[in-house]
Amino acid sequence: MCEIFCFNSNTPKQVNECLECFYNHSEEHPHGWGLATMQSDEFVIRKEPIKATCSQYLRDILSNPVVGKNVFAHIRLATVGEIISPNCHPFIEADDNNRSWMLIHNGTIFDFPELDKYRDVENGDTDSERILLYIIDKVNEFEKAKNAPSTIKERFNLLTEVITDLSRNNKLNLMFYDGDLTYIHSNMRDSLYYLKNDEEFLVASTPLTDDENWKSVELNKLFGLIDGSIIFESEEHENEFILTEEHERAMEELLKAISRDEIND
Repeated sequence: MCEIFCFNSNTPKQVNECLECFYNHSEEHPHGWGLATMQSDEFVIRKEPIKATCSQYLRDILSNPVVGKNVFAHIRLATVGEIISPNCHPFIEADDNNRSWMLIHNGTIFDFPELDKYRDVENGDTDSERILLYIIDKVNEFEKAKNAPSTIKERFNLLTEVITDLSRNNKLNLMFYDGDLTYIHSNMRDSLYYLKNDEEFLVASTPLTDDENWKSVELNKLFGLIDGSIIFESEEHENEFILTEEHERAMEELLKAISRDEIND
């Protein structure tokens, strides 16, 4: 699987120390790294298909202050897709109303045939990129039927339904951002944690500091964050993901296939 990171605050703050701790986990997640920050209301995406601790590019980035209100990071352990730059998270795409969406994912889609149609149009070949394309299509459909842009609340309600459907039989730890809301979802126990104070949220696959106030993200709910506060919280769905031997065998086969591709290259 992968690890994911999100910082959401009411004022821009430097997050280098947390990012350095996060990227140090790449020994177990060696197949790529990514970083997304907002600058002048636009995403700046930087990523590479190499281990984070081996990246001179990342060292150069972290040698300067990384400051923002919305910062997202990812380290990849590939289960679906080759080890190439287009398969590194974050993914970014625009909807029909020119709103940019960004997504990072920790998990695997085992059963959701509706994503298959995106195989021919995505830039890479990951299930995670297909999730983003599917989300955007659902937003486009809603706004076309409404004949107007959606409100923040309408998007949250729509995405609650979409994520509930996607989470059935799939591990779906997600962080995504639509320029207004940061969305957080987890459906596997002990796989996503948060640290909260009056000004900011820090969310990561494992606690990044010694602070005793880290807590598990509540399962099977979608949360919408703005400026370090939860603005929206969905009802709880019933699609907790429990890893089985069948899932483990499937992921082992996927990893073997990726290793064979690396050797052949």
